[in-house]
Amino acid sequence: MPSRFDPQTPIENIDDEVDDWLRLIRRALGILATRKKQQFNRRVPVGDLLTERGDNAVAYGFGEGTTMYDNVLVLGDVKVGRHTWIGPGCILDGSGGGLQIGDWCSISAGAQIYTHHTVNRSISLGELPVDYAPTRIGHGVYIGPNAIVQMGVTIGDKAIIGANSLVNCDIPAGTKAFGSPAKVR
Repeated sequence: MPSRFDPQTPIENIDDEVDDWLRLIRRALGILATRKKQQFNRRVPVGDLLTERGDNAVAYGFGEGTTMYDNVLVLGDVKVGRHTWIGPGCILDGSGGGLQIGDWCSISAGAQIYTHHTVNRSISLGELPVDYAPTRIGHGVYIGPNAIVQMGVTIGDKAIIGANSLVNCDIPAGTKAFGSPAKVR
């Protein structure tokens, strides 16, 4: 095992010590990656080797049985119900009035859900404020990969949002919506 780092170590000796530490870290990450592959048949980024998806959700106070990958960006006031799955690379923005996501939802990889936007501030060169509105996702909602849900939208229970959709209006319960902008089909 590498020695404990001493700040007084001459610079010419640091490279060897850093190399020793890097070998140890890489070995540990390799062991964790092998375990994840054996357990779940998946390869994940380093953050997901070091954390458990259920623990990530618990750390944010999300509901029982909810899981989320380590690389999910959570901003502001986000509330998530029970047994919801939040995939890798998602953005959950509750900074503009709160984001609520119900029970038994699937928020697929790369989905982005917002409660604010800076359009008016940008085009007014800062004269107008940032716009905010809460966003609500019902129970049993499926949001497809890379879908974007804009601020102020409500998606009703058991709705399905297709992959790559831009949701800029409310979606009624039990409907399917897809496209850019998303339309109920």
